Amino acid sequence: MKRPLFKYCGNRNFEDWCHVIGSKADFIGVIFAPSKRRVTPHQVLEWSKKKPLPIGKKLIGVFVHSPIAEILEAVNTVPISIVQCHGHETPGEIFQLKEKVDLPIWKAIHHEENAIEKMKSYYGIVDGYVVDTKSTTAYGGTGIPFNWSAIPNYLEEANKQGVPCFIAGGVSPGNVSQLVDYLPDGIDLASGIEIEEGKSSELINKLEIEVDRHVNNKS
Repeated sequence: MKRPLFKYCGNRNFEDWCHVIGSKADFIGVIFAPSKRRVTPHQVLEWSKKKPLPIGKKLIGVFVHSPIAEILEAVNTVPISIVQCHGHETPGEIFQLKEKVDLPIWKAIHHEENAIEKMKSYYGIVDGYVVDTKSTTAYGGTGIPFNWSAIPNYLEEANKQGVPCFIAGGVSPGNVSQLVDYLPDGIDLASGIEIEEGKSSELINKLEIEVDRHVNNKS
């Protein structure tokens, strides 16, 4: 069994930044959209100047229905490797964005009845997926898991499209081993590694140890 990739998202200050870049995170997410975890590109720029992103870790900028000009400004300000669109952006809107932004685009898919059909509509347009739980008040970061029995369907569709699929929503050190058994390409966490709205090195370490232990036992 191969360890899934780690994406630690919603970093809202320099302390969070330090915790995640010192971890095993493969991807570090910052949110440039209305959210309790929203930050500005200039804040992230200052963090990266104080403590540069280590080689091998990639920065993901998360946007929700942002104008292309706003996304371009962020991309030109901080070293974003991947743009993640986390709202209800249409395939046409993503296509227009790709014409302007020369970076991989990931699309969030909110778990719902017609989610697989939505994934199919982005075939050949997006470069990866994050399947998340949406509530009535937020597009993500809710700390609520969806019904994980649906995960194989999402992974199958992403595999057909030849792109990675990350699972988000309510993942924590306490349930991550159950998620790993579904063999997702990656795991996306925000609240599951936080204490009092800040990233916790203790929870990050606990999660990584649990995943490594589980993967080694299954190998």
